[in-house]
Amino acid sequence: MTGRPAAIPSEPGQGAFAAVSEIVVMLLNDPDTDWSQVNIGALRAHLVDMDMLITNAQVTTIEVENGIEMQISLGGLGGGAVSRMVPAHGPVLKGETGWQSDVVVGDIDITWRVTSPKSTDKIRALGFFGLMAMGDHHRAHHIGMAHGGMVH
Repeated sequence: MTGRPAAIPSEPGQGAFAAVSEIVVMLLNDPDTDWSQVNIGALRAHLVDMDMLITNAQVTTIEVENGIEMQISLGGLGGGAVSRMVPAHGPVLKGETGWQSDVVVGDIDITWRVTSPKSTDKIRALGFFGLMAMGDHHRAHHIGMAHGGMVH
C-alpha cells in the first residue's frame, strides 16, 4: 500500500453534506451562476428539515376509503419540519400523481388525506414517509433553492 487510495469514493460524506457538495460543484461549473443570489444556507436548512422530518415526525395513520388519512404532529423535534414541508408537498403530490391530496393545518397537527380508487394499495403501502419522498422534483427543488429561489 502506497498511502494513496486506489479509487476516490463517489460520496463526499453524510447525505446532506453530499447534496450541498454536489450543488456547490454545479454552481462553480455554471458560468451563468448569479453569486449574488446563491443561498446555500437556505438549502442547508431545507436538508436539515428533510432529516428532521424523516427521523422525528410523529404520524398516526388510519385507512380511509381509497387511501389513508394521516395526523402529523406539529410538536416535538420534527414539528417545525412538518409545518414547512407537508403543506408544500401535498399539492405537489396531487399534481404529479393525480391522486386526491388534501392538507389541513391545525393548531397541534396537520391532517393529510391521500386517496385514489385506482392506487389505494400503493398509497397505503407508501404511507407518510413514502408519500413525502415521492416525485422527481426534489433535485430541481434543491438546485433552485441554492440559486436563491424556488423554495416551494
